[in-house]
Amino acid sequence: MSSASEPFTKTRAGAPPLFFDREALGLRTLAAAGARVPEVLDISPDHITIATIDSGGHRTPAGEEAFGRELAELHRTTGERYGSLDGEPTAYLGDCPVDLTPTATWHESWVERRILPLARQAADGGRLDPATAALAERITPDHLGPSGPPTLVHGDLWAGNRLVDTRGRSWLIDPCAHYGHREVDLAMMQLFGGFSGRVFAAYVEAHPLAEGWEERIPVYQSVPLLVHAILFGGGYGVQAGDALRAAVP
Repeated sequence: MSSASEPFTKTRAGAPPLFFDREALGLRTLAAAGARVPEVLDISPDHITIATIDSGGHRTPAGEEAFGRELAELHRTTGERYGSLDGEPTAYLGDCPVDLTPTATWHESWVERRILPLARQAADGGRLDPATAALAERITPDHLGPSGPPTLVHGDLWAGNRLVDTRGRSWLIDPCAHYGHREVDLAMMQLFGGFSGRVFAAYVEAHPLAEGWEERIPVYQSVPLLVHAILFGGGYGVQAGDALRAAVP
């Protein structure tokens, strides 16, 4: 459980619609599925208050393997449609709006409602070459691998959104939780580093992945890289272009 420390409040004046509501729903949904997350204590249009975690613990081999198994177990939770947890399409990956309108197919959710509009937005903003952005139109369902049932994912699982407490246990924070494809989380975990090979080995042992999952990493890194290109520019546009080219060789 969380510590008895003072609760943590994150504020944002003029936050976009449902910004903190979506975060709270994600945390509560992950908790209901058995993930270790901080308890949501209060939300309003301009803030969220959560229980504080005694973070600052060390990542150990045993802890890394435990996290891999815990993530595998989380990914056994499924829903009826791809996209949002409750039917509301509004969502945010970081500060960037993304469309989580529920869909019947994974291709529509990941490519038609996220990669394509984000690639066009990046191109329109001068962050991505238009010819490279057009590669998104060539992504087919085959490029996404076996879809399987809509799977509950954290949705923004970079190393900064995982905390390790003083007992060595992993906690998840700041989700963009939705029903999607479990390779979304695994690809994000490899985008900026911070997860040891023990995590992935334990995950695969507990919940084997479909053949070719490593070749699909670029298509699943495309969305966060496009978001970073839109928000920050710089080299992220180059990385997003590289991911799109790798996704449709």
